[in-house]
Amino acid sequence: MTLVGYHASHEQFAPSELLGLVREAEQAGFACAKSSDHFHPWSERQGQSGFAWSWLGAAMQATKFGFGMISAPGYRYHPAVLAQAAATIGEMFPDRLWLSLGSGEAINEAITGEYWPEKSERNARLRECVDVFRALFDGETVTHRGRVTVVEAKLYSRPQRPVPLFGAAVTSATAAFCGPWADGLLTTGGDINQVRQVVDAFRENGGEGKPVHIQHALSWAPEDEIAIREALDQWRAPSIGGDAAWDLRRPRDFDAAAKAMNLDQLRQCIAISSDVGRHRADIETLAGLEPAAIHLHCVGRNQRAFIEMAAKHLVTVV
Repeated sequence: MTLVGYHASHEQFAPSELLGLVREAEQAGFACAKSSDHFHPWSERQGQSGFAWSWLGAAMQATKFGFGMISAPGYRYHPAVLAQAAATIGEMFPDRLWLSLGSGEAINEAITGEYWPEKSERNARLRECVDVFRALFDGETVTHRGRVTVVEAKLYSRPQRPVPLFGAAVTSATAAFCGPWADGLLTTGGDINQVRQVVDAFRENGGEGKPVHIQHALSWAPEDEIAIREALDQWRAPSIGGDAAWDLRRPRDFDAAAKAMNLDQLRQCIAISSDVGRHRADIETLAGLEPAAIHLHCVGRNQRAFIEMAAKHLVTVV
């Protein structure tokens, strides 16, 4: 059975408003949720970026369903500190949190002033961080010296069962890299053939039988013109793709780069339509890949209208 979840976008909404939205999503029938973890928004027009871990404690107290979080250890977060954050949430709310670990984007991680390396080096650092997480979750006292340094660290507050560590991947190569060590996969929606390639790469390289979560971006409004306008305003900058998505450092850099993206290019990343049937069909198609959950991210500001529509037409699709 595939769950339909709600994506809580910290880049777009103040934490207080997002808390209300995630409550409403649960009441509307969404079965789970996931959250972004940004220091900066993607665009100046989005204009928010609350600290996701502070918000998560409040959100899980206010709801009963499960949450996923995506973070990048080794830069903005020391892996021992991020492990402590996840363990604390896991102890308070048993079996309700999974944490997806990625190699990060400069817009969030380069704020510390460290050299921002190429993808292969970021993957190597991520892999070291995963080993640190596992050892800390097992109650070990950890000393590690490599791309990250940990000295005599031990977590005293831990959940009975470790928080699952997923891998975050948007390409087949990264999905294959995640397969051996990750407890599950988080990837994005879009072209079904590309999504299938990413999921297959994970499953064929150690991920068989592990849960897959898909974050599916869409723009719905009662009229096509509004859905298009919302998508262009709020999600053109995050959709630029390529190495720029990982290497640009400031929201205004994303805004400048996104000026070259036209509507046809944006439609390759986001399902833009007022047609509820179209959105249902997209979810059903993604469900054919047998993911554990599909998290719907309506990229516009019209979240309450979207949640109301989804309660009637989308949350029971699969």
